[in-house]
Amino acid sequence: MTVVIDTQRLHLRHLRLDDLDAMFAYLGDAQTMEYYPAPFSRGFVREWIERNEDRFAKYGYGLFGVVLKESGELIGDCGLVWQDLPDATELEVGYHFHRAHWGHGYATEAARACIDYAFANANVTHVISLIRPENLPSRRVAERNGMRIARQVLWKDLLHDVWRKDRQS
Repeated sequence: MTVVIDTQRLHLRHLRLDDLDAMFAYLGDAQTMEYYPAPFSRGFVREWIERNEDRFAKYGYGLFGVVLKESGELIGDCGLVWQDLPDATELEVGYHFHRAHWGHGYATEAARACIDYAFANANVTHVISLIRPENLPSRRVAERNGMRIARQVLWKDLLHDVWRKDRQS
């Protein structure tokens, strides 16, 4: 396992096709994907992993597999994805975690590490997170990481708050 980012409790590494089963367990789950139009199909998750490999080849970053140090288990994904919004193209910090691992601060820890990684490696002045207004758990992660709502956009036919964090000078 090639670790790109280490935190206190987590390894963040490149996603691999052999992560498909673990990822489909949460991305294919209706409760986990409540704020998406629908859970992802197994085929879509496979394509998503492959697209992510292209992101790493093009930018040097993308979504990372989030692995618990203590068990070696893949519990989610978190990372950096360029998003084409109606008014700009911006670097998003996004995350998804298996329900069994909600409420332990893993999303906050992983997202904070990815924000730091973006400011050190992606040559950006700010990062965003696209969060549906009703998604209170993701809103709390953004708040804990110092992000604030900058505006709202209609993205993929759904209203999203654009949470933003600026690089500190």
